[in-house]
Amino acid sequence: MTPTLAPSSRVQLTDDGKLRHFLTTEHLPRSLLEDILDTAASFVDVGGRAIKKVPLLRGKTVVNLFFESSTRTRSTFELAAQRLSADVLNLDIAKSATSKGETLLDTLRNLEAMAADMFVVRHQDSGAPFFIANEVTPNVAVINAGDGRHAHPTQAMLDMYTIRHYKGGFAGLKVAIVGDILHSRVARSQVHALNILGAEEVRLIGPRTLLPVDAEALGATVFTDMAQGLKDVDVVIMLRLQKERMDSALLPSEGEFFRLYGLNNDKLHFAKDDAIVMHPGPINRGVEIASEVADGPRSVILNQVTFGIAVRMAVMSMAISGQDSDSNALAASTQSMEGAGGARGQR
Repeated sequence: MTPTLAPSSRVQLTDDGKLRHFLTTEHLPRSLLEDILDTAASFVDVGGRAIKKVPLLRGKTVVNLFFESSTRTRSTFELAAQRLSADVLNLDIAKSATSKGETLLDTLRNLEAMAADMFVVRHQDSGAPFFIANEVTPNVAVINAGDGRHAHPTQAMLDMYTIRHYKGGFAGLKVAIVGDILHSRVARSQVHALNILGAEEVRLIGPRTLLPVDAEALGATVFTDMAQGLKDVDVVIMLRLQKERMDSALLPSEGEFFRLYGLNNDKLHFAKDDAIVMHPGPINRGVEIASEVADGPRSVILNQVTFGIAVRMAVMSMAISGQDSDSNALAASTQSMEGAGGARGQR
């Protein structure tokens, strides 16, 4: 009996379980997340070659649709597409027709008319990439590069790759995510991915004003005390304060936040001796993390950026492959129906 897929999985996966769109880590099968990590591993060395390209997306057009500002994510998506030999179009939203009153759907239709094969979307509204994925024509893949407070699946997967690289796997691992959990799309995607991949425990640490009310329902243990939350963890993931998403004053001051929740060597002492420190960036030194930790021997923050290119190459190549698989299946089905119709007509 075929298992019933969650709505998000039905949008993201082909009938045979391949990646069609990548919108969220939630509800995806463990085998698919592992396939992304394994595929990324095959791309890590591409950046060290004399010719930093593979031909997997040659002839394909990737459009970066960033409705929010981004440096790291947009740059790594652009590099990933280029290293896959795709043509890349970066749409300047501030100067596009969207800023002149054109609807998002009309913008999409015009880009589809230019034979785009993939949209990489960052949007301030939660759910925007799902809307786009449901509206695009068949054979156009959609990758979520971050939507509102909802999800940032490729960031979560590059973090999973980093953890697996340094820890060998997820079994038995205790992972702490610290800081502004409430406004973090990254944290939500990380929690889903960690639970799917079999981490022993996911901990969310922060002041109550920055913790979501459904934190435990996500599959995480909540701590408001830094020392207790960091005790014996294997991985510490720090998050910045997302002041641009805060509607009101949720903290007394940044200095008070750093005193209680900023990661310095004294607080890191509560974690395991071989614990690694991660951060999705951009980091705010002296707010959520001290320079002594960010630049210290246990920090793998810059390695995350390097791995991010390989992970995004993996996701993009797998999504295009899934779309091609869908297209071939549809063509075969159409031919079969036409053949059956022709046979009936000859009787």
